[in-house]
Formats: sequence, C-alpha cells, structure tokens
Amino acid sequence: MIGTFVNASTVLLGGSVGALIGERLPDRFKQTALQAIGLMTLLIGFQMALGTRSAIIVLGSVVLGGVLGEAARIDDGLIAFSKWMEVRLVGANRATTTDSEMGSLFSKGFVTASLVFCVGPMAILGSFQDGLTGVYDTLAVKSMLDGFTAVALASSLGWGVVLSSLIVLIYQGALTLGAVWAKPFLSEPIITEMTAAGGLLIVGIGLNILGITRIRVANLLPALVIAPALVFLSGGR
Repeated sequence: MIGTFVNASTVLLGGSVGALIGERLPDRFKQTALQAIGLMTLLIGFQMALGTRSAIIVLGSVVLGGVLGEAARIDDGLIAFSKWMEVRLVGANRATTTDSEMGSLFSKGFVTASLVFCVGPMAILGSFQDGLTGVYDTLAVKSMLDGFTAVALASSLGWGVVLSSLIVLIYQGALTLGAVWAKPFLSEPIITEMTAAGGLLIVGIGLNILGITRIRVANLLPALVIAPALVFLSGGR
C-alpha cells in the first residue's frame, strides 16, 4: 500500500499549502484557478468516456448506478459526514451553512476533492497494480497530479480538501487489499467500460466545479461496480 500512502500524503500536503495560500489570495485568483481545474476535469472526463466500446453499457451502468446511489443517499451521507468532521475540526462557531445546496464551503471542498481524487482509472488501476505486484508507478504519477490539483482546489475551497486525503487512503487502500480477489475479473473490456463510466462521472464533476449545474455525482458512483457486471453479463469478459 506504499502507493496509496504516498498519494494520500501528497493530497494532505498540497491541500494544506493551498488552504494557507488561499487565505492570502484575492478572490479573482481563486476563481480563475478553480475554473482552470474545472476545464481540465472536463477534458479528462471526455477523453475517458469516449473510449467506450459500448455506449449502452455505460448508459445502463450510470442509470442503474444513479438509482442505487439515490436509494442509498450516498451524496447526503458524504455531506453529513463532512459537516460532522467540520464541527470537530474547526469548531462549531466557525462552521458555516451559507451554501444551501451543498452545505458549507468545507463540505463542498471535501465532497468535490474526494470525487476528483477517487473517480478515475488511475486510482483503480494503480491500486490494483500496487496490490498485485508491489509496483506503484501509476499511483506515483497520480500522486503528483493530485498534489498540484489539491493546491488549486484548496486555494478556492479551503480545508475540506485536506480531509479528502482520508477518503483517498480508505478508498485506494480497499482497492489494493482487494486486488488479489478481483484479479480474475479485470479483463480488458471490463477495464474499458469502467474507465468510460468513470469518465462520465468526471464530466459531471467538471460541470459542478464550473458552477454550470449541480449533479449529485456521488450518487452515481455505483456505476463503477455495475459497469463490470454488465460487461460480464453481456459476454464481453
């Protein structure tokens, strides 16, 4: 799990630096930095999504995943958890609730950063590579990217981005530990459609970052599990 620890550490360090710098930067600098991250997130998401070999599988996984996610209220759970952590980390007197859609800026930073860092092929493939072979080259590259992204996000969204390092540690750590069990299911078609479904979710994240709309992307996360199942059922394994 060396790669996962390195990744979580870069998010922690980058987020801390960004949050500290952000307090001294004019709003126009923070806004521009956030918009740049949003545009880049859209580009990465589209590149991943367009790699699908079956739009039907991606559509089915996202729709079914959204239904399951809404039923489980994943998005609400993440926001509630971040608010609970906010009160304990920054104190009840400093906790804010000015954003009626996503709670405080702390909550928005936590949810956005957690999704940006955890949804994508590098997190999945890198974690499995680390767990199966002990080689963490992919996660090392992801760590550098996430570190710079954490600086930009935290400069606009604050200390909630730092807390997302815990989600990176738990999520990628679980994938790494489960790598041996999952190995028989990691065929090329499965990886392709998982990547495409994840790309579509990243497009949603980009739209949220740019403030174009409000998509509950967290509720779509089950699509990453449903996509491999649909590939398997379709005989594309």
